[in-house]
Amino acid sequence: MEEETPHRKIIHVDMDAFYASVEQMDKPELRGIPLAVGGGGKRGVVSAASYEARKFGVRSAMPGFTARRLCPDLTFVRPRFDRYKEISSQIRKIFFEYTDLVEPLSLDEAYLDVTENKKGNPSASLIAKEIRQRILDEVGITASAGISINKFIAKVASDYHKPNGQKTVNPEEVIEFLEHLDVKKFYGVGKVTRAKMYQMGIYTGKDLKTKSEDFLTQHFGKSGGHYYRIVRGIHLSEVKPNRERKSLAAERTFSENIASEIYMLERLENIAEELQKRLKRSKVAGRTVTLKIKYSDFILQTRSKTLPYFVNDAAILLETAKELLYQEKMKNSVRLLGISLSNLNTNQEKKKPKEEKEFEVIQLTFDF
Repeated sequence: MEEETPHRKIIHVDMDAFYASVEQMDKPELRGIPLAVGGGGKRGVVSAASYEARKFGVRSAMPGFTARRLCPDLTFVRPRFDRYKEISSQIRKIFFEYTDLVEPLSLDEAYLDVTENKKGNPSASLIAKEIRQRILDEVGITASAGISINKFIAKVASDYHKPNGQKTVNPEEVIEFLEHLDVKKFYGVGKVTRAKMYQMGIYTGKDLKTKSEDFLTQHFGKSGGHYYRIVRGIHLSEVKPNRERKSLAAERTFSENIASEIYMLERLENIAEELQKRLKRSKVAGRTVTLKIKYSDFILQTRSKTLPYFVNDAAILLETAKELLYQEKMKNSVRLLGISLSNLNTNQEKKKPKEEKEFEVIQLTFDF
């Protein structure tokens, strides 16, 4: 059944190696060399890597010792989050000169709906180009952008010509673009799902499109319906300027691995107190407590429990985390512990999304 999608012009702007780019902008001696923001010691983790470092395979979330092994000449610098927030604020001010429909995803990326924009410019592609140039001229770092009819395609497209580039997927090009796309490029398809799809002979969007919604739901749960729709260009999520927070968390990476559960409980007490501060500062409470455990072999595990009432008290958070800790025998010594709270009371008034109906062909005729 055919259905026409809303006529939207969405831009996804993504800063290029944001933390590393800010460091190189502020410190000329760091320009042109392999650079990592984060800790380079035994326990350190890479928060961001410059493109010079990425050539050696250095990536964010990589252990510092692994990064040094891949790139012996790698230079590490400590992150300066206050500075990154300052630069991010400057960039957002530029966004708001074009539209009020700006949805930040993090400090370094955001969606913009420019279907109707403050400049009266009918071309989303030209707006994206102008925004990128202004970020370079006024802030001093580069950005890449993706432009298309919805958030999903715009985000995928923004990664196409990185760094300092942009890609537009026009309405009439959407289906072909998605069919030729490797499933690993689909936003939301992680390593495990990708491997599972490859084992099933699903390598591209075209392969994915041959599978029924029932088949995908059977093998991928609720995500199956999502995959069924996005490969057909269906993604009706709007750009939401006031995106509600879905969770709050606090975590700690330890200088030495912890094997004793008594020591773990001591650390969890401090983490619960920190999370309580953040919750009360944000004036929220939640029902679902999740314990995050990263073992010494870097295997990550989460355990969750949903309470019958909303909480933001450290004592209750700690008791629930303790229960989750004892839920299963520890597999190894631990390098990181964290507690998060989700199912927040800020989400209670959210309306149920309208049902998305399937369609095959997208027919939009406005200028991109």
